[in-house]
Amino acid sequence: MMILGSGSQDDPQTDTAGRGQAGETVPAGTGKEFDTNLYGTPMEKNPLRISRLLSSLAAAVIVVGCASAPQQPVPEPQPEPVAAPAPAPLEIKPDAPQRYVVVKGDTLWDISSRFLSDPWRWPELWDSNPQIANPHLIYPGDVLILAYKDGRPIIQIHRGGVISTTAPGIPEQRLSPKVRVEGLDRAIPTIPITAIRPFLTRPRVVTEKELEAAPYILSTADKHLIAGPGHRVYVRGLSDADVIDYVVVRPGDVYRNPENPDEILGYEAIHVGDVRLKEFADVSTLQIEKATREILNGDRLLPANDILPDTSFIPRAPKDKVKGKIIAVPGGVSLIGQYQVVTISMGQREGMEPGHVLAIYQAGETIRDRQRDNEWVKMPDEHAGNLMVFRTFERVSYGLVMKATRTMHVMDVVTNP
Repeated sequence: MMILGSGSQDDPQTDTAGRGQAGETVPAGTGKEFDTNLYGTPMEKNPLRISRLLSSLAAAVIVVGCASAPQQPVPEPQPEPVAAPAPAPLEIKPDAPQRYVVVKGDTLWDISSRFLSDPWRWPELWDSNPQIANPHLIYPGDVLILAYKDGRPIIQIHRGGVISTTAPGIPEQRLSPKVRVEGLDRAIPTIPITAIRPFLTRPRVVTEKELEAAPYILSTADKHLIAGPGHRVYVRGLSDADVIDYVVVRPGDVYRNPENPDEILGYEAIHVGDVRLKEFADVSTLQIEKATREILNGDRLLPANDILPDTSFIPRAPKDKVKGKIIAVPGGVSLIGQYQVVTISMGQREGMEPGHVLAIYQAGETIRDRQRDNEWVKMPDEHAGNLMVFRTFERVSYGLVMKATRTMHVMDVVTNP
């Protein structure tokens, strides 16, 4: 900001006596009018000069005011979801059976693999049958007929009575009519439930806030360093006396965004045991019912949930274009094969849903091109298999590898099939 009167270079003589530079007296009789500024220095009363000085001062105030005004952050535009490309026409395997009877132990994926090159596209093959309440549920004894309607392949599902088909060359077959009541537990599963059951009912991915807020084991009743089944433990932080059963978890791997390592997607919650409430208080008493490994002081408790969720997954591709990576394999396995559970770097935030099928691509190696000054070149990713998402969290999901044509690893790419 400009300071008025930093010392006048005009003749220090005035009509009116005053103070000059360094205490000098300004002589009278010069015919000029002077004032003194804040520092006592004489300043000529020149209207034009004063006007210019005031304009400079006003401009400086405006500049300072603008600089001190808070800057409003400009929100970054959010990209619109990109629709996935339209799938190719259904491809029926050359050796596909035209009639198949479902047997106990089958899975929907196994049956689909008999008919389709892409088993996850099974829903496109189903024919609408008004006699079947839910055509997505198939039971042992059901007869599947490969037929054609308006030139496209379909699967007809028959449960008793006359089986007819429009496929040429297939004779009519008759089954004995019978009435049966089927429960959901009798329907064949989409994928092997035994492979994913432990991941359906136990909390496996938690946030840092969930861990910090969770009750914790303070000590054991008999001061055991390591507690096991039958031992009692003392717990602090319980807030609901009506919750009886808890699972004991221990923080495991930190799941980070492969594209931005500073972003934590979640924490693996390793299941170490089950406990039951015996006495509710500030320091509550619980008894260990089951232990999968040693239970230690400091382990956290989360409410148990043993209700098996709906496992009648409908395989389908995500409607939007997605891309992520395999970021972990529970149990620390380095090589990934069929029917192994993997953690991927996409969750509900990215639109993942149970039943979504993703293609797995083995990440191409980065090698030196010795023909071009040893520059680094990345090899193409190679298709290695498919997985189906069966459980989602906010930022990550669990998937089961359904098909493996080559060995897969952590950091392999997952995207639309």
